[in-house]
Formats: sequence, C-alpha cells, structure tokens
Amino acid sequence: MIPYRLSPDDPRLSGALDLIRSSFAYMDGRIDPPSSMHRLSLVDLSRAAATGEVWAIGTPPRACVVFTFRDDALYLGKLAVALDARGQGLARALVALADRRAILRGLPVLELQTRVELVDNHATFARLGFVETGRTAHDGYDRPTSITMQRPVQGPVKGPVPGV
Repeated sequence: MIPYRLSPDDPRLSGALDLIRSSFAYMDGRIDPPSSMHRLSLVDLSRAAATGEVWAIGTPPRACVVFTFRDDALYLGKLAVALDARGQGLARALVALADRRAILRGLPVLELQTRVELVDNHATFARLGFVETGRTAHDGYDRPTSITMQRPVQGPVKGPVPGV
C-alpha cells in the first residue's frame, strides 16, 4: 500500500481522525493525563495538514501520521494503525516516508513522543530504530509522563518520493 498526502480540505481527513480516535482509545484509563486525542478535532487535523503534513495508507485510512517540521527534526505525531491492520508494516512504511521527507528538508533526526505507561509502544518504536532521548512531564505533573524518542534519518533517498 502506498502512502498518500491529505490536503487541508481532503474529505478523507475525517477517516484519519476516526482512525486516530479508535486506535488510541485503548489508552483510556491507562495513561495520566488522558490523551490529547480527546481534544483533537477535524479543524485541528486540517490545520496540521496546512502547516505540516498528514499522510495515510488505505481507503478508508488504515494507518496515518502527522508530520511537523521543526528546525532540527521531523516530529511524528498521532501515528496510528488500525487494530486489524497491525503487523503488516504500515507503521514501518510511514516511518520510511518520514525519512524521505526529512531528507528533502535537510533534517537529520526523526522524533516522537510516547507515554511512559505504554511500554508496548516503546518496544515497537525501538524495533523501528528509535531510542529514548528524554522524559518530560505534562503541566501540573511532578513526574515524567512522556518519553521522547529519536532516530537518525536513514538515507539516501531511493526511488520516487510520494507527494513531491
């Protein structure tokens, strides 16, 4: 399956939002504070597509991710894969796409955050080459609530780059 980029007015954004909500739902009751997914709206996702990039795989979306370009890294947010589509390499394909997009922007690092409590996610991201680089606390918390993970961009770009 080939990733495709969602524009700010793409009607498939609602499917990506539904996917994020359904694939993040298992976190309810497991993480504190609750996921920002609860505040994420279609307007927010459209804005993310306008200021960064939103990518998906499948129709309706079976996997998606939000790219935010920073000065020193490409940040991967809201990486989601449908429960029944896990283990098919969709997250790996989106991370490979992130590598290509980062290379085009001259960014050396991919970065993401995951919650401290989600040890299965830590293992998944480690298999994708990410390592822990720090811990942060949400406002009002005196303990770490998130783990920052990074990996060097892997290149060079080979083959066509989607969305270019």
